[in-house]
Amino acid sequence: MVIGKQRSALEREVTCFIQQNKLFPRGSRLLLAVSGGADSVCLLYILFRIRQELGLELHIAHLDHQLRGKESEADAEYVKKIAIDLNVPVITEKRDVKAYKIRKGISLEEAAREVRYKFLTEAAVACGADYIVTGHTLDDNAETLLLHLIRGTGTKGLIGLKPISRWQLDDKEFYITRPLLKVSRQQTAQYCWENEIQPKLDISNLSLSPLRNRIRQKLLPLLKSYNPRVVEALLRVTTIARDEVDFFDAEIARLWPLMIIEREGFVILKKDRFNKLSLALKRHLIRAVIEDLIGSLKNIEARHIEAILAAMDKPAGTRIDLPSGLLLSIEYDRFLLGIINVNTCPYPVISGEKHIQVPGRTAVSGWLVNAEILKPDSKVREENSFVACFDIDKTGIVLKISHRKPGDRFQPLGMKGMKKLNKFMIDEKIPRYWRRRIPIVFTPEHILWLVGYRIDDRVKVTKETKKVLRLEFKSG
Repeated sequence: MVIGKQRSALEREVTCFIQQNKLFPRGSRLLLAVSGGADSVCLLYILFRIRQELGLELHIAHLDHQLRGKESEADAEYVKKIAIDLNVPVITEKRDVKAYKIRKGISLEEAAREVRYKFLTEAAVACGADYIVTGHTLDDNAETLLLHLIRGTGTKGLIGLKPISRWQLDDKEFYITRPLLKVSRQQTAQYCWENEIQPKLDISNLSLSPLRNRIRQKLLPLLKSYNPRVVEALLRVTTIARDEVDFFDAEIARLWPLMIIEREGFVILKKDRFNKLSLALKRHLIRAVIEDLIGSLKNIEARHIEAILAAMDKPAGTRIDLPSGLLLSIEYDRFLLGIINVNTCPYPVISGEKHIQVPGRTAVSGWLVNAEILKPDSKVREENSFVACFDIDKTGIVLKISHRKPGDRFQPLGMKGMKKLNKFMIDEKIPRYWRRRIPIVFTPEHILWLVGYRIDDRVKVTKETKKVLRLEFKSG
């Protein structure tokens, strides 16, 4: 390798990019992911050259994916030799990516990425690094944007790769930085040539099997035939998208406490306030909620967001299943989104039976029940699904609360015949885990109300009603 004392134009460009984007502070310990290819080797030599100027301590990490036999082993030996020549500590390992792919049931490309980042995280812990540094270039960024578009993405997916992003594995959190994000693949190859560096060639990058490789070798050249500067055009899209997402993020931060109630494993969105938002803000808020719940938007595509929005216009009781074990449940006055199971049910456990004081207030099984007797001309309102009004001459004042029991039946409002309570719950798509927790109000004769869902048609308020019984349930 021949490198003069003067900084090259590329080294100055990378130094400026690091400083402008505050990729890591002075005195940082960096773990460089070095595959042996031109991009990562170029990155290593540039950072080695500017390490004293920026006060950096370098460590190298190399993973043998065991996918190319002796070629993979040769790459590892090559990286070790560079580390010895530069006197930089190096961590190398072998991991069976094919076995991981089979175990997880995912693509080879996805398996390689997951195994690689797990290794890098563990290596960063081992050497005490705060930042993981990769050799992603502007070409990688353009490919990532096209990959997102092909798979279906929203505005956030148009951002592509960021100069710095967070990475978390278990309870360990790191920053992944990309100092070459404004550097082309052609520039890294030219740097290696000018400095007599001979990087390794990964022949698996020539395969057309992975989608990213097809984008790199087929799609991008085709697009360049229409616009030779298509990469620059794509990267302008990422800049615009980043600015718009920053604006939306600020709006979501402002709206979050006004619209969302957080619970363990799920959130409650207030329907009335959510429905007043613009469609763009609705989309962004849903994405933000999902990312907060499961930590990423990896399996969430634009079609999932649109399906959620469409479901939010449907009647109470609608629910849809989403990737990563998520479920959306539509209620009368709210939406529930999260990993819905018995532990995340919003209803407290109902135990035994208890009388409801009429009129008056009754605390029972985590609920506070308020019972009022009103005149028909009073301001009788059913503000939400936890408020219901009845003809008290039909209900009487001997009321109890309990959970469902085998064989329970009632006549749902609007229906002429009787229906099994369990069948009603199934038809209403009430999550199985919740069904035993939903309060049932009943008299000695029959059920009056499946709280939060439907009253019995036989006790509804009519024009002939002389007195109204108004019941309201509040969690407490």
